[in-house]
Amino acid sequence: MEKLTIKSWALDDRPREKLIAKGKTSLSDAELIAILIGSGNREESAVALSKRILKSVNGNINELAKLSVEKLMEFKGIGEAKAIAIITALELGKRRQLEVALEKPKITSSKDVANLMQSIIGDLEHEEFWVLFMNNSNKVITKTQVSKGGLTATIVDVRLLFKRALELASVAIIVCHNHPSGKINPSSADKQLTEKIKQAGVTLDIKLLDHLIITQKDYFSFADEGIL
Repeated sequence: MEKLTIKSWALDDRPREKLIAKGKTSLSDAELIAILIGSGNREESAVALSKRILKSVNGNINELAKLSVEKLMEFKGIGEAKAIAIITALELGKRRQLEVALEKPKITSSKDVANLMQSIIGDLEHEEFWVLFMNNSNKVITKTQVSKGGLTATIVDVRLLFKRALELASVAIIVCHNHPSGKINPSSADKQLTEKIKQAGVTLDIKLLDHLIITQKDYFSFADEGIL
């Protein structure tokens, strides 16, 4: 039996082609690792092997990063070169995260938020809802997309939003979403969601600092307009 290489897979199962066609964020952790190792073994594809490696660490990338070359080589199909490739990629990711951590932007006004988010969601043709998780110095710990909707609406799970805030030990949040229509005025649904998030934050002692509606060239700030 010949070794199963990426070129022998069905088109939908080729992570390299998927990355080119759909972008890097469309790939699972296993697919990203599969690209690193290139091929599996006689019994399983690179993706299947990658899934098995991830399963051994309960899908935790941080735990995977702790594995030695020798430990990775215990998996059939992983030689020294492939083990080194995995370790190198994860170390680069770790260093990138450290650099990002050192570059936490400080938010002093709604304009700072707009400058940060306009290039990300300002010109999209669908709605996306993002949260900026803040520390007690008004610096952004991280920013996360919490939902993605259609042309006119997106649904936000407030419980998941605050679950993430608690995990990050965030003391405040700023939420924002875009209006593909280009209109910056909030809808009644926008106002209701803002109030819902604000009240949930009061209970958890996590303050909602602002809600921005962002378009390609303009923005609306609930805080600036005094309706937060």
